[in-house]
Parts: sequence; structure tokens; C-alpha cells
Amino acid sequence: MHGGDEVVAAPPGPPQPLDWKFSQVFGERTAGEEVQEVDIISAIEFDKNGDHLATGDRGGRVVLFERTDTKDHGVSRRDLETMDYPISRHPEFRYMTEFQSHEPEFDYLKSLEIEEKINKMRWCQRANSALFLLSTNDKTIKFWKVQEKKVKKISDMNLDPSKAVGNGSVASSNSPKPCLANGSSFDGSYNNLSNDFFPPEGLPSLRLPVVVTSQETNLVARCRRVYGHAHDYHINSISNNSDGETFISADDLRINLWNLEISSQSFNIVDVKPANMEDLTEVITSAEFHPTHCNMLAYSSSKGSIRLIDLRQSALCDSHAKLFEEPEAPGSRSFFTEIIASISDIKFSKDGRYILSRDYMTLKLWDINMDSGPVATFQVHEYLRPKLCDLYENDSIFDKFECCLSGDGLRVATGSYSNLFRVFGCAPGSTESTTLEASKNPMRRQVLAPTRPSRPLSSITRVVRRGSETPGVDANGNSFDFTTKLLHLAWHPTENLIACAAANSLYMYYA
Repeated sequence: MHGGDEVVAAPPGPPQPLDWKFSQVFGERTAGEEVQEVDIISAIEFDKNGDHLATGDRGGRVVLFERTDTKDHGVSRRDLETMDYPISRHPEFRYMTEFQSHEPEFDYLKSLEIEEKINKMRWCQRANSALFLLSTNDKTIKFWKVQEKKVKKISDMNLDPSKAVGNGSVASSNSPKPCLANGSSFDGSYNNLSNDFFPPEGLPSLRLPVVVTSQETNLVARCRRVYGHAHDYHINSISNNSDGETFISADDLRINLWNLEISSQSFNIVDVKPANMEDLTEVITSAEFHPTHCNMLAYSSSKGSIRLIDLRQSALCDSHAKLFEEPEAPGSRSFFTEIIASISDIKFSKDGRYILSRDYMTLKLWDINMDSGPVATFQVHEYLRPKLCDLYENDSIFDKFECCLSGDGLRVATGSYSNLFRVFGCAPGSTESTTLEASKNPMRRQVLAPTRPSRPLSSITRVVRRGSETPGVDANGNSFDFTTKLLHLAWHPTENLIACAAANSLYMYYA
């Protein structure tokens, strides 16, 4: 301050675009390696603190990873205190354990095969050192407990295992041997064997085998509860309540409320099934509890709308507290309008103020206090609009891409074709729009063809074509294919780290 003049700080501008770098890959494919259907990842989920990551696959397996960079820096506490600079390390994970969550089943009443594929997973609150999580396939939800248990071993044996024959059993022959009344045999070889195990002078005492607990530990996954027989249609969502006691499961027509402790009954809180199924116009596509208000949840529909409901209003929430939908532009309706408007995924921001939704063409960010329309719309697949007929023919138009928000709420991300994913800045004034490839060199797709001008943020670059039977070309003249798609991804709750699935490989990137 000079001469009474006050210096007013300029308002902070939008955050700078992040510089993404490759961190890790698990299950990387070698060139030309064929991917087994059962190994394709179908779900990814970080826990609340970001210390653990779970993936589920089409083979019904759940694989757990744990964060390692926060546990041991390799530097003593005293040395850390004397340093005048912080240690900056990005999150790193290592394989922890895996278990078979679901098996293929057959519903004999409906003559229906039930796949073992993991549709969704959700971490539950921890009460001790054990980990708890929910996993579901199309019909059955399971509650798992994963904890370290000390290995038990048998010791104090009478017999010397070094003198065992073969696999440790007493040798025998097919010919019958004369036996005495007490079971002894006249066979000399048997007597010699007996002398080896039981010396002629006898044993000083007969000791029973003792089971002792060693210091070794093993991770053991145990299914605590099975929540079944509550859905007639395929389960598309499960979501934990912030009260730590309940969760919801949603299928095409109903949402059920469960108590974690009770697997024998659930309460139906949303039912959109009409009296006559011919009158059915929309289905539920995704459902999510509010992160802090235990009485609020949101669900999306195939018509592109999001409904916010309050469990305090009534037992059966047929009426919604708020409806979020974007009015259709006049004259824009076509055969594909409803298909591409269907919302495939919704996520609340960490503070619960915003809802992020993903439809086939766009990402939309909604303010729960403003139901007139989205506060931001990000074009993801606009370049595919001329190809909707081809996408309909090969069923790609029905692909369900997930979305995620950063922990600070400043950025959003979603997947696309050719194993690409997009990161957008959603802070006021931000123009951040980054395209990355799920590979060890995530930025290589940023280089545009030099003879072509730069395009708007809706264009996705593609430099190298890999094994596409039906190649397409984007606005930059680069090829893309619909056989490699990045459907599943998750953002670390506290760090700028994204985990994404490309077929059977799990890639991680940090900024």
C-alpha cells in the first residue's frame, strides 16, 4: 500500500490444464495377444480414501490393489523432518489379492442363463482393519469381507516326515496279506517300514498333532451375505448410503433399498413398471445415493432425464422432488434421438452439489439447485453424428460409457472409442479439453495431421489404426475403430489420478 492506494488482487482465473503422465499398467497385453472374454474388465472403483482400488471382470472375479506410496517413502521420519522440500510422489498401487465373486448360474424357472460378469462394485465403510465391499452381477449382490489371517500349521508330529513313503502313506500291494487278529501283517517289508516309523524300543510318549499359528499372513476373502431374488430384470447399479447402514440396487424398472445386515428382505422405493407393459416408455439406467444426505438419491432414465427423490416424502417414491432434463431443440428429432439421449451413467460430485451425466454424445454437468438445464455440456462424440446409421447397425450406439469427477470438482472425464478417454475442465472460464490414449504413451494421439487445421474440442484424434474391421475417420482425417472402447474409468478421490480399463488391461495416469 503506497499513498493510501489499495492494491486489489485480480480474481483467480481457471486452473491450468493438467499435464497427464503414464503411471502404471496391470495385465498389459503383448503385441498380437488375444484377449479372453472372461478377462475383460467390467467395473472399476476406488475406496473413499483412495488407498484401495477394486476391479471386476466378465469372469466374475474381483481383483484388489493397494496404494504403496503413502506407506513407505524409504526415508526415516527424522530425515524427512530435516528436509526443506516436500517429497512429491504420485500414487502407486500394487496387486493385493483376488477372489471369485460370482459363478455362472442358470434360472430354471425362466430358462435363463445368468452371467458371472461383475456389473458394479462399491466399497463399504470400514469398522476395523478388514476391507468390505459389495459386488453384483445381473441378479445377485454379495457382501465381501477381506482381511489378513495368520497361517495355521500342523506341528509336533510323532512321525518323521523324511521317512514317509511316496506321498506319506504306507505302501500297499494288490495281493491280500495274511493278517493277525490285531491287524499286524506277516509281510517282512511292512515290518521293516513299521520299525522305521515306530522303533522297537517304542516311543517315549504319544503326541497328538498340534495346530500352531505362524507369523505368516494370508489375505482371505469371505462372502458375508448374499442379497438375491429381489430383481426381475438385470441390475445396473448399486450405491451405498452415507449412513453406512443401507444401500440401493436398481434394475430397469425398480430400485430397492437394503439394510447391509439383512439379506432376506428389501424395500421397493421406486417402481416405474406400468400396469400394461405395452405402455412402457422409459427404463431406469443408473442410480446413485447423495454423498452426504442419506435421504436423497438420483436416478437416470433412457429418455435422458434425471430424477432427484427424497425418501422422507413417502415409502414408495413415485413422485420426484426435482426433474432434470434438457428440452429438445425444435426440428432436431430423428430415429436416433431417444437412443443417443439415454443416460448410461450418473455421478454426484464429492460435495453433492452437482450431478455429472453421460449420454452417447455428451457429458452434462447439472447443478441440483437449477433444474432448467445443465450448467455445462461437453461434446464427446459429436464427430460420430454422421455415422449413427453404422453405429446402430453394429450395436455400438448402445455402448454404455461411464463418467467420473475429480475430487476437487474442477474436472470431469469419460471414455470413448479407440481406447481413448477425454478430460474436460468444468471450472468457470476453463477451456481445458484433453484426449488421452490408454497406452504407455497417453499423449501420442494429441498430434494432429499437419496439413489440416485444428478442430474444435469435440474432435478426437487418431493416428494409428489397429485391427479395425469397420474403420471410420474423424474430423482430422484420423482413423478410429469401434472394436476398442474405453467404457470404465474412475478418478482417485483426493489426487489427480485416473484408472481406466482397456479390455483386460488396467492403466493409471497421474498429473
